Amino acid sequence: MKKLILIFSVLLFQFNYSFANDEVIESLKEGNKLIFIRHALAPGNGDPENFELQNCSTQRNLDDRGIQQSKRIGLIFKKNEIKIDKIYSSEWCRCKDTAKYAFNDFKTFDALNSFYDIRFAANEDKQIKDFYEFIDNIDSKNNIVFVTHYVVIGAILNIGTSSGEIVVTDKNLNIIGSIDTL
Repeated sequence: MKKLILIFSVLLFQFNYSFANDEVIESLKEGNKLIFIRHALAPGNGDPENFELQNCSTQRNLDDRGIQQSKRIGLIFKKNEIKIDKIYSSEWCRCKDTAKYAFNDFKTFDALNSFYDIRFAANEDKQIKDFYEFIDNIDSKNNIVFVTHYVVIGAILNIGTSSGEIVVTDKNLNIIGSIDTL
C-alpha cells in the first residue's frame, strides 16, 4: 500500500509540474512577457578575488553541464516556437555564455550585472533603478529575455531561483510562473 501511495504521489507531482510548465509555455506564446533567466550551472559561489569583467578566465564560468543546460533553455523556446524580440545579458561571462548557447544573439545590459560581491554591492540601487526605467520604456508586444544573476532576480521579483531557471512575468512584473531546466 505504501508503495502504491508513493507511486501515485510521484505521478501526481509530475503531472502538476508538467501542467504548470504547459501553462507557462502557453503564456509565452502569447508574447508581451518579460523572461528572467538565471545563468546556467557555474560551479562555485560569487566571483574570484582576481575577477576582471573583461577577462572570462578570471571569472566563475559555465561547466559542461551548464553549457548543456543553456542549450536546453534555447530548445525550450525553439521547440515551442516562442517569439522573442530581444535578449539582454549581464556583462558577466557566465550570463553571456548562457545567452550565447541558448539564443546566439544578445546584447549586454549593465543593469543586469551581479552586485553579490562587496566590490559591486554599491551598484545595486542604481542598477535596479535603471532596470525599472528600461522596462517602463519597452515598446514591444513580444517577449524580452533577461539573462542575469540570483541577486538581481531576487531584488526585482523578490524570489530565489536555481541555476538556469526561467521566470516569466507580465510587463508589470507579476510572476506568471517558472520553468526549472535542470
